[in-house]
This record gives sequence, C-alpha cells and structure tokens, in this order.
Amino acid sequence: GIRTASIGEGGENMVRYACVINDLKDAAGRGGLGAVMGSKNLKAVASRGRWNPEVADRDKIRELTLYMNRNYYDLPLFGKSMHDVGTGEHSMMLGGNNIGNMPTHNFGVNYLEGTENITATKTMETYGAGMEACAACAIRCKKTVEIGEPYNVDPRNGGPEYESLASLGAACGVDDLAAVIKANELANLHSLDSISLGVSIAFGMECFENEILTLEDTGGVDLRFGNADAMLQMVDMIAHRQGIGDVLAGGVRAAAEKLGEGSDEYAVHVKGLELPMHDPRVKQGLGIVYSVEAQGADHCAGLHDTAATQESPGLEHMRGVGVVGPLPADDLSGEKVANQRAVHLWALFRDSAIACSFVPWTIQQQVEIIRAITGWQYTVAEALLTGERVATMGRIFNIREGITSAADTLPKRMFKPTSAGALVDGGVDPDKMQHAISMFYSMMGWDAETGVPTPEKIAQLGLSWIEEEAPFREAAAV
Repeated sequence: GIRTASIGEGGENMVRYACVINDLKDAAGRGGLGAVMGSKNLKAVASRGRWNPEVADRDKIRELTLYMNRNYYDLPLFGKSMHDVGTGEHSMMLGGNNIGNMPTHNFGVNYLEGTENITATKTMETYGAGMEACAACAIRCKKTVEIGEPYNVDPRNGGPEYESLASLGAACGVDDLAAVIKANELANLHSLDSISLGVSIAFGMECFENEILTLEDTGGVDLRFGNADAMLQMVDMIAHRQGIGDVLAGGVRAAAEKLGEGSDEYAVHVKGLELPMHDPRVKQGLGIVYSVEAQGADHCAGLHDTAATQESPGLEHMRGVGVVGPLPADDLSGEKVANQRAVHLWALFRDSAIACSFVPWTIQQQVEIIRAITGWQYTVAEALLTGERVATMGRIFNIREGITSAADTLPKRMFKPTSAGALVDGGVDPDKMQHAISMFYSMMGWDAETGVPTPEKIAQLGLSWIEEEAPFREAAAV
C-alpha cells in the first residue's frame, strides 16, 4: 500500500516544534523537521514499495527475528507490558510520581494527584481500540484509542504514549484522560511534537498564574494549571499561530525572550529543546546527556539512572557496552559519567541504524543484524566508534554555528527543589554537574573546559576533512 510522511497546520505555519507524521499517527517528533517541510511548501511525501531489499544473509536475519519473537517477554527492559499497553504502564507512572519524576506543573511540583487517571493502563482499559505494530514486529506496542462523546477521537490517529500522557497531562496539571487523549490526537493532526507542545503550554500556564500573562494576552482563555479546556484551546491556537499561541509556537526559550519579566525561570529547555518527561533531578546522569547532546535534552540518548540502581537483568543487558554498577540515581562520579558516555554512543549508533529503542537487542545482536544485512565484517567496537563520530560531528556543527559549551547546561529550575513531592529537598548540585560535564568532555577527547574536539581526536575518528571543509575553530575562539 501507499505510505505517507506529511505535515498538518503546525508544519504549514512553521511552528518551531512541528514534526513529520508518518501514516497519520507515527511522529518523527523532535527538532522541528515539520517546520522545515513547511518552509519548503512540502505538504507530504507518498511512496509505494514493490520490491524486497536484498540482504547478505537472509537465514541469519530469520534466526535473529525468530529469537526475538519467541523470547521477548522473557528479556529484560520492557516485557509484556509493552505489548499490552505500550509506554506509560500503570506502575511505571505511579512509581515515577512517588520519586518526583512526574513533571507536574511545568516541573515545579513533580507530584500529580490523579496520576492513576492518565496511565497507559487506564487508557487501554477505558478507551483502547487495539495495539498496532511497525512492519513485521511481533511486539505491537503502539496503542490506538477511540472516544465518542465529548471529544470524538478516531483510532486511525493512534493513541498517547508516556511522553504525551505526561506532557499534556501532568506538566499541565491535567488528569482528565479523555482531554489528554484528544490533545494527543490534535498534536498528530496538526503535526506537533507532543513533548514540546505540552511543555510550551505548561510554560504559558505558569506565566499566567504568575501574572506575566493576563486574560487579555490569552484572548480570554483562563490558562491555569489543571484547566483541560484551556490546554485544548492552546493546542489549536499554537498550530494556527493565533494570539498567544503565536508566542508559544516558538517554544519556551523564544517565548521567554519575548515575554521577559523573569519568565526565563519557567523556560524548561536545553539549547531550545524542551525537556522530556524525565527529570534530571531524579536521573542526574541522564542530565549530563541532556546537557551535552548536540540537539539538547534527548531522553533516548542516555542511560536512565533509575534502571541501574540495583542488580537486574536490565543492568546486565547494558554491560555489553561497558556499563558498571549498580550506582545511585543521583550519583555523578566518574563511573556514572563513563556509563552515560557508553550508552550515549550506543544510542547514537542505534539511531543511525534506524533501530527501535524498545526491542531489547544486545549491541552484539545489533551488530550481527548489520552483518547479515550488509555482508560487512562489522564489530561492536566499530558500532561504538560510529556513535563517537556522530557525537563529535554534532559537536563540531554546533560550534561552527556559534553554540558553545555555555549552552551545555540544564534549565535553572533543575538546580532548585520542587515546591512539593519527593524533590522538596533536592536540586542538582551545579558544581557537581559541571564537573561531570567536564569529565564527559575529557572522555570524549574534547577539551575539558571548552568542549571543543581536539585535533588528535578528530584525526583518530577519521574526520580530518572537517578541518578543511567545515572550519569551526575560529567560531570556537570567539
């Protein structure tokens, strides 16, 4: 059949965090690629494939596929809940709420009364229309939902994953499940990244509650935390750049620059990319990756500290890339930095291979898949080297564009405690975090103070051509 990659009004109106939607519901979510399509007046790309790709060793591909299909439920990391409800399973969200990892009220409170109302388990029990899969995947982790009154949600438009449940729900103080599901559908229809969308609306709510925004500014919308109707109105206003929606369409960094009056205190972003729904005050090692990652805060680019605080099959699974431990979630030692570097390089390799984060292959199995597809004699060392090249090239690109190590920092809010919940006594220690970032630089072969890749590291990675074709050291010296 015909497959599509398209944009809605958010992309057409070049909302800063517009995304590309595949087949109505699957989002290439972060970084604003939908706005790029909109800037080119490109509405959609449609394709129809007729040929199967040739692979070097089809028997090996079949062997690995059958292994995962037959053993998935018994493997570490996700298990049967991914097949049943997708991301955001009940105990996972309630557990996160109890430890301060539910980014309630724009990461200001981090405990939501009513979290049990917006879990994926509750979603499927109440409105579930089935689970769908990517091509040939036996896990089937993509939930679809259907609602009649009052919101009329079409199952063809998918359903909310954890990030959407938390960003459009908890971050906005909303525990009305039907409203959150509708907001997620609107995000897909308008081609908006649900993470940045929810955080931008939550930023607007906090500005309203602190009288930086008024009813006149919002066009009469009572933009308070917990107001589900206001949240839904903002989705449409942002997509169409109407009124205050035009300000929030630029994301929280740009919105804070426009509004002033201390609103930057509420702008939760790294390098302009709004934080995902994993608080670095809880997962402090992940905060290192948020800080140094070229595109900003990316929850898929590092080790989630809470997954490695005790001996477990999941921790054992990660030892193949050199992860040690267990270590406390708030640890920022050299061992934690090394763990984050290792998983970061693995994640960059995995993403370059266009591989799913939710299928628990070991890195050795991923390398075997690449060998079977290409016929290359590829190794784990080469896979991690690929990740290192990606990270270093991203670093060089940013430096050339004027983004220096000064941008490698968490939002101001992360260095302060929350007003309620489990983090009332805790914020990230800025000195410890800066030291950890400097250690990360050194481990990457970058200057420990500036984060600029050294000539020796660039040569080691086979990237010497960059020095000639994309000079960046002049920008780093500014």
